[in-house]
Amino acid sequence: MSATYRALASVVMLIGFYVVALLQLAAVAALGVWLFHHTTGVLTVKLLLPLLLALGAVAVGLWKAIRVRSEPAPGLVLAEQGAPLLWATVRELAQAVGTRAPDEIRLVPNVNAAVTEQSRLLGLLGGRRTLYVGLPLLQGMRVDQLRAVLAHELGHYSGSHTRLGGVAYRGRLAIEETIERISPRNPIGWVFKGYSKLYLLVDRANVRRQELEADQAAVRLAGHEAMTSALRTLPAIGAAWNFYESRYIEPGWAAGLAPDDFFGGFGHLLQARRDEIDEVRENAPDREPSRWDTHPPVGVRVAAIAQMPPVPVAPDDRPAWIMLADVAAAGRALQGAVVAYGSRRLLPWAEFTAESVAASGQEQADHLYRAAGRFTGTPSPGLPTILELVRDRRLGEFAEQFFPDATRKEAAAAFAGPMETLLDNAAVRSGQAYWQLSWSGPARLVGRSGEPWDLAEIAKLAVSPETLDEALARLAERGVDVRQSTVVQARASARNADLIGALANIKIDGREHDVFVLDNGLVLVPDPGKSHEGEKRLKQVLGATPIAELAARNPYLPYEEIRSAEVTKQVPLKATLTLHDGRTVQVQELMASELLEKHSRDTLLRVFAQIND
Repeated sequence: MSATYRALASVVMLIGFYVVALLQLAAVAALGVWLFHHTTGVLTVKLLLPLLLALGAVAVGLWKAIRVRSEPAPGLVLAEQGAPLLWATVRELAQAVGTRAPDEIRLVPNVNAAVTEQSRLLGLLGGRRTLYVGLPLLQGMRVDQLRAVLAHELGHYSGSHTRLGGVAYRGRLAIEETIERISPRNPIGWVFKGYSKLYLLVDRANVRRQELEADQAAVRLAGHEAMTSALRTLPAIGAAWNFYESRYIEPGWAAGLAPDDFFGGFGHLLQARRDEIDEVRENAPDREPSRWDTHPPVGVRVAAIAQMPPVPVAPDDRPAWIMLADVAAAGRALQGAVVAYGSRRLLPWAEFTAESVAASGQEQADHLYRAAGRFTGTPSPGLPTILELVRDRRLGEFAEQFFPDATRKEAAAAFAGPMETLLDNAAVRSGQAYWQLSWSGPARLVGRSGEPWDLAEIAKLAVSPETLDEALARLAERGVDVRQSTVVQARASARNADLIGALANIKIDGREHDVFVLDNGLVLVPDPGKSHEGEKRLKQVLGATPIAELAARNPYLPYEEIRSAEVTKQVPLKATLTLHDGRTVQVQELMASELLEKHSRDTLLRVFAQIND
């Protein structure tokens, strides 16, 4: 199908959306005339007003879609002197596929490559072209693999695929804007939701076909092996990047810290864990195809590539980052362009790791110390509080809450694991040890001279009253002062918490709140607004405010402060929460309450059940 016909198909589908709107407008007008002649004016207004508001949403959606401008994605514009080999390769490949080279190459932080074109006349005339190349791809691929990826993207240009991007984007935006403004209970919205699914089916089927066409261009220029291995390497790099962010970046980021070489660290991790990444690449399961996919599954694409005639292309196993004049400098420049540090302290990787792991360890220790404070009534609990429980032979009774299936004796013995965390914290707080960065494994606790520290054996001694004094003597020999390990955060926070559900307009002690259900507590936003806008409001709040900030601005109820949850009715939900300090909190869902997701109520019920366990 030619570019012209594809553009026409997209335009026809978009026009069809408004034809549906006009038909519904005509139906509403006819209904209004009939109601005016057969009912009272007041009843006519009550029945027609929701329908007219829904049609108004169509007009707003169209207006926004017409006015929107596609802005370039955040990134670093690469001048030719900063990436001479990359620019030369792109021009060479563009000529080989018979298309005009991009006007701009942008380095981006994503594990992806993409092309865009600011086309005109509904995609019939070309415009300014931009090629986006993810720095993680340059760090994790070979030269021949990146050539295959670039050839694939330039194949989109040669097939005029990008010219339709603006039309398809405006169509999706118009439909999304319209549906978002119509109440889920409005019958007009049902028609538009059905049409939106049809539009997406047509649009995504076309996009999948374009991906397979672009793969053909990549194979012709880079060869079967390079393109096939690139397709399998992309998910592995994506998995490595997610691991890097969650294990290396996020703990320190949540503690108000940031590494001074954000992207350089990923390069070190790729080198240190190459065998693991290769294993992920070779053993990654393929997903099942879906008609809603924008890209065919890797297995489908590889099978299609295997059907193409062989192409003799010499392999090039040099690292792809040589296409940049200075990958380290490019990474730091990209970091300055796209990473928003806020008030975080920038630290070299070694110091960033030491402080971030120590902060995570303190957070774990604080959880245990707060529990000990509630158990003993101690206002400022710490490691001495728990060691006193050991000496008084009450550790098993205290530890039962962490090991509910164990006897008291078993719980005391099992507490050796948490005890090691507390001793590690004491060693760091005493200045005798620190956490050493490792790109090939977890950070290691080491002494001041870099020698490994392992306090597991001492922890086993410390949970028994018979050997507690021996444990304390060994710690003293190493210069560890147990009095240094005390609670820092007297009350749990939402730092590092994940959202697992949300409910709008829930009464908390008789006052309406929006309730955000986290994996470690409830954020209670008072006086939220109208109930019929609940789901939309929840999405807007989550899109604009990080969870930790939302919890800091509003009342936050950690689960660890709740002793029990008595559910008297599941739908609509009604429950009484009893806190450890004796206070109670009444929770009541209204008939008009809306949920962020259908399972949000069930999620909250599971949380209450776990509290009672």
